[in-house]
Amino acid sequence: MHLIRPAVVLPVCAWLALCVPEARAQEQQPAPASGQSTQEPLTLERAVSLASERNETTLSAQARAEAAEARVAQARAFFFPRLVVNGGYTRRPQERTRQVGEETVVLQRANALDANAIASVTLFDARGFPLYQAAKRDSEATALDAKEARRQVAFQAATAFLSTLGLQQVADAAERRLAYARQSLEEAQARAQAGLASTNDVTRAQLDVATAEAELADAVGQAETSRLQLGYLLVVPEVGALAPPETLLGEASRPVDSFAGLADKALERRPDILSSKLRIEQQRALAREPLARLFPSLTASAQGSVTNEAGLNGQTFNGFLSVDLTWTLFDGGTRYAERRERLALTRIQELDTAARVRGVDVSVESAHVSLRTAQAALSRSQVAFDAARQNAEETTILYRQGLASSLALSDAQVRQFEAEVSLAQARYALGTALLELRSAVGLDPLGKEP
Repeated sequence: MHLIRPAVVLPVCAWLALCVPEARAQEQQPAPASGQSTQEPLTLERAVSLASERNETTLSAQARAEAAEARVAQARAFFFPRLVVNGGYTRRPQERTRQVGEETVVLQRANALDANAIASVTLFDARGFPLYQAAKRDSEATALDAKEARRQVAFQAATAFLSTLGLQQVADAAERRLAYARQSLEEAQARAQAGLASTNDVTRAQLDVATAEAELADAVGQAETSRLQLGYLLVVPEVGALAPPETLLGEASRPVDSFAGLADKALERRPDILSSKLRIEQQRALAREPLARLFPSLTASAQGSVTNEAGLNGQTFNGFLSVDLTWTLFDGGTRYAERRERLALTRIQELDTAARVRGVDVSVESAHVSLRTAQAALSRSQVAFDAARQNAEETTILYRQGLASSLALSDAQVRQFEAEVSLAQARYALGTALLELRSAVGLDPLGKEP
């Protein structure tokens, strides 16, 4: 017994001794701050995916496509037979019988049971064919409308993503300008106390700080508003950090002529154009339906019944088969009026489609112009920002040496801020121009076919 205790105690003590440093290391390891976000930055691809999957506009369009598919099934049911079965139970206070010869015949039972089965089928009805074709074209067009709705929501999300990112950079630039203004105020106060500058420099620097604070508050407010709108499109409670879409911006920097081939198959890719053409076929099919009423319809039906009341004839089962011919020779002119109305609706759809088709070329060319203009604006903004930044640095050095006035320093800092804002706006305007081009040629925001 004395040998067993040390054999057990020693390993346990050794294990506890090894666990103590590890526990202390875990205690000393700093926990992440509550305000810090451990999520990865939101990318443009992820934003587009979230909007396409969660936005109510996309989901409702998909639901409309499902409803159109159900209408096709309803139109197809016109060609299939219909079977109806019903049964009944009747409780009477007493049975009614009659004596026929030496046999007692029950006319009505106290507990009467009966069942009927009716089967009917339309052998010929010319209206079913145009109605079924119209339902199919409606289903195909609605499916394309759902795809177009998904595409447009994706472009809205991508545009909001770029706008939010640009406004965030404007807010960052305003924050840097405020830091420069506060630094200039400290230097102006120090120079004024040393007698190297007048108090007017301090007043001017204080004015710059107040102006920079106001511009920062406005920039932050616009960025937060844009972030809320982006979260609304993505259907997320809170939007975290955004990752710059370097792939999109790099693609947008290509020469405009390299995008010329995208317009060749724009009419074949645009879901809205394809849907509009299917709507024409749908209206044409509906316009043929009134003429189909000129033909007679032929229907066959069969009915069988069974009961536990045989009656005098002794039969418990009965049935018959019938064929019905219906021919509406004159309906007061309703069919012709409806045909004229539907032909007019077809013409309207044709004109709308023609306008859409013509608008594709205009949209593509306008997108090319916007992309070319955005590329030139970005190049000029980059040059202006480099010059403004160098001018601000040189003016700061000259001011510290007493060779430049506070007014010149303030003006240099304002110009640097304005140039930085223009650069941020031009950078993301270039991405927006590429999105406009992709939308015009029938692609999604990522450059893929929907």
